[in-house]
Amino acid sequence: MDQETILRYGVKLIVIFLVIPIHEFAHAWSADKMGDKTPLYQGRLTLNPLAHVDPLGAVCIFFTGFGWGRPVQVNALNFKHYRKGMALCAAAGPISNLIVGFFGMIIYKLSLGLYLADPSEAMMWITVIFQYFTLINVGLAVFNLIPIPPLDGSKILGYFTSPKVDRFINDNQMYISIVFLVLIVTGILDGPLGWLQNGMFWIMDKLTFWMDYIVAAIL
Repeated sequence: MDQETILRYGVKLIVIFLVIPIHEFAHAWSADKMGDKTPLYQGRLTLNPLAHVDPLGAVCIFFTGFGWGRPVQVNALNFKHYRKGMALCAAAGPISNLIVGFFGMIIYKLSLGLYLADPSEAMMWITVIFQYFTLINVGLAVFNLIPIPPLDGSKILGYFTSPKVDRFINDNQMYISIVFLVLIVTGILDGPLGWLQNGMFWIMDKLTFWMDYIVAAIL
């Protein structure tokens, strides 16, 4: 195993024990702010990784780059508007990944500029670490926005679908989830998900264009 591969897996461990807790905490925090105390009572309103890491989801992240944490349970009856509350609570997780990825991109660009100005092995690996860190964050956001249960995208989609569609999804959720898991484990979705991940990385690059000027001015 070469050094770059070791670093890539090291970044995935950081994601599992830091980014996933942030993602799940965002769900818990948004639910709490909208009036549902269920996550608080269940000990999910914390950044402690032990409260949020799902073993199977962690394994998927480690080996594929895509995965999930332990779902935060909410009682939508506590929301003023059921569908809106569920959609906002679900969206909070991927949004947290995009925010973390945004800051990761800023550090990546800064470290890349420092490396190009004065190349060193240490700065090169710092640049690689933050590149992977940003890629995995945007990848998690993309993955969780897929509208298939139990991913966040399915709850966001529920804001727009009819009760008839909701019943169909609920009645067949187990089968849909099994098929989706098989597609993930076998790598069939690696291509489309990778394309979306790279596309979101490109968007992050464009959104932080101002960092290019700052780095150029500093160096």
